[in-house]
Amino acid sequence: MPSLNGAVVLVTGANGGIGTHFVHQALARGASKVYATARNPRTWDDERIVPLTLDVTDSASIQAVVEAAGDVTVLINNAGANPPTPGILTHTDEEIRNNVETNFLGPLFLARSFAPILSAADESVIIDIHSALSWYAAAGIYSATKAALWSATNSLRRELAPEGVHVVGVHVGWVDTAMAAHTSDPKTDPADLVRTVLDAVEAGEYEVLADETSVQLKAALSGPVEALYPELRGTSVGSHS
Repeated sequence: MPSLNGAVVLVTGANGGIGTHFVHQALARGASKVYATARNPRTWDDERIVPLTLDVTDSASIQAVVEAAGDVTVLINNAGANPPTPGILTHTDEEIRNNVETNFLGPLFLARSFAPILSAADESVIIDIHSALSWYAAAGIYSATKAALWSATNSLRRELAPEGVHVVGVHVGWVDTAMAAHTSDPKTDPADLVRTVLDAVEAGEYEVLADETSVQLKAALSGPVEALYPELRGTSVGSHS
């Protein structure tokens, strides 16, 4: 089973609420080093934490991090972006491109760039943070990019398993971070989320359904689309003609 003990971990979006807990909890489980990456990395009070500048939307930035962190054994694709409005038709070109580049292309390109390094390690892991919204199109382009990442994670899992790289996908609804500050719906504590994820990694699991919302939405995928989206009931093609 994969273990965090002695691991060298790289966390994207390390300054955020979830990322910060990944940094600290990885060390608490015995990681020897954590690369804490962000567009504007901050100072950490621990010599085992190495801050690195990383813009996941920039290929040169990704390459620079790969060269600086050639000993990574655990890659955590945590960085994400979301648009200010939910409707996919109301997003600007810039919002759509930023979400695609941050939420989908960034994690994919990082996984591809680190794959040779991870494949050469005795034990290695990729953790991709999806969302319950990858299974429920309520957040426009954010949902679409998380659905794309879910699919890419499945592809990575199949291609990297023979190389000994364990790929984990994480689904969760609202998490109590700045990104969810606008909603009063129930939220998962980020510390609890990270604990659940790392427990699953060390148990050899491939997929984490971190809350009841994720469990229910995954189950709903096997039903008719009208059940998942009841607003479709009573509408039909040609009803506006």
